[in-house]
Amino acid sequence: MAPENQLQIKTIAENARNGNESQDVIVVLGASDIEGALISAETVTIGDPSFSGPLAGISLRLPVYHILEPEIRDAVPADIYEENAGIWSLTIDVEEIGKEFKAIREKQQEEGS
Repeated sequence: MAPENQLQIKTIAENARNGNESQDVIVVLGASDIEGALISAETVTIGDPSFSGPLAGISLRLPVYHILEPEIRDAVPADIYEENAGIWSLTIDVEEIGKEFKAIREKQQEEGS
């Protein structure tokens, strides 16, 4: 994940925790490469694994979803979703991405308990 994106997410999360914005912050990723998506998911949950960006050593513990997961698809108007993300579901293993991201969220919940 680019350092600029890490800084933006860090700022949003910090503002939310300080009461300046909504407390309900989630991260929705749209990388078509599952490995890249998982690295980005790790970055916004436990910190930058390369230890080179603004989230190096910083665990934001944000819930992370992929744009192709049913929870996100169902939250977006169907025509907008189809126009912007629908084609990906034909080329990407949606079920596999869902399993991987669900595992990340469950791990976060377990560690937060």
